[in-house]
Amino acid sequence: MNASTDLPAPAEPAEPSRGACANCGTPLQGDFCHACGQPVKGLVRHFSSIVGDVLDSVFEWDSRTPRTLWPLLARPGYLSLEYFAGRRVRYVSPFRLFFFLAVVAFFVGRLVISFDDGSAIHVSRSDDRIEAARTVEEVERVRDEALAQVEAARARLPADGGTATAGTRAALAASETAIRTRASERIARIEAEAAGTAPPRRKERPRISFNSEEWDPVTNPLKIDGLPDFANDWLNRQVGRAERNVQRLQEEPDLLKDSLLGAVPSTLFVLLPIFALMLKVAYLFRRRLYMEHLIVAMHSHAFVFLVLLLVFTMMALEHWLAPGGGPLARVFGVAEGLLWLWIPVYLLLMQKRVYGQGWFMTLLKYFVIGTCYSILLSLGAAFTTVASLVWM
Repeated sequence: MNASTDLPAPAEPAEPSRGACANCGTPLQGDFCHACGQPVKGLVRHFSSIVGDVLDSVFEWDSRTPRTLWPLLARPGYLSLEYFAGRRVRYVSPFRLFFFLAVVAFFVGRLVISFDDGSAIHVSRSDDRIEAARTVEEVERVRDEALAQVEAARARLPADGGTATAGTRAALAASETAIRTRASERIARIEAEAAGTAPPRRKERPRISFNSEEWDPVTNPLKIDGLPDFANDWLNRQVGRAERNVQRLQEEPDLLKDSLLGAVPSTLFVLLPIFALMLKVAYLFRRRLYMEHLIVAMHSHAFVFLVLLLVFTMMALEHWLAPGGGPLARVFGVAEGLLWLWIPVYLLLMQKRVYGQGWFMTLLKYFVIGTCYSILLSLGAAFTTVASLVWM
């Protein structure tokens, strides 16, 4: 008899005990109890680990993020094709990518873009540069530039041009007088404001009109034939709210901007399945599932959000590093222009690579889908603007 057969088999190393479930007492074999489903980890632990779990579960913010963002920006259609091929775990999921970039892009946009004069990046509300000037020196500079333009136009007129030339000279003289008068008034207001003696500007109350008359809930209400009285009453209440909000916008122009940028992600979320349906109809004979088109739609929208995020970031950097213009500002301007140009090129290449049709059919479907979706976006933007004006 072989002695080796009498030796006991080597014992397998026992798994370290994880204890028992605090809820039902069942011995634990992993991070979740297999009897009641309660997770081992609770909220009573270090805050840093909770933050890490949130970033991982909500945004999948780990090594998958850089592996996802670069091809999303630079390789049209790559992520969608990888997803269709079954290589999904190495990338952020399409919905989370769409959701995360939409939230971050429009949040940064709200910080960067402003309609107010004292904002980080000023978007002028008037073509009148004299009224927008804030110092006497700036008013004088703008005035002198405008007067130089008038003088250059006058110098180009022929010495004897008849009645037309005389009328043009009179118009230029009137423009010169108006420029000087407006500049003088603006300088007087600036000096009075500096001395603390300027009276507050009176702003006319904005009014909404229907039937060529100012809206009034009693004398001239909005009334749509065929709607019941309670519906017309509700509409008139919304008109009243919009009128009051327009008055608020004169004092705080950024209110509308914040409302719009806050509502745009919701609008795009509603339009996303419609865009996927357009792709389904356009490629009906490709025998792809609707969910495949929805994946393409989410990746294409996420790409647009990423470009918007980069543009907003460059706008902020331009204001910070080159507030007075110059070569660096031009570099930022060129970069922003290239990013805007990359959007239509990227989307066209993505459609070509994902669906694999010839260039003629791809271009035809690209323009048809783009036109239809642009109309939907315009309608959605109009509705969002009105809704923001009423419910901000």
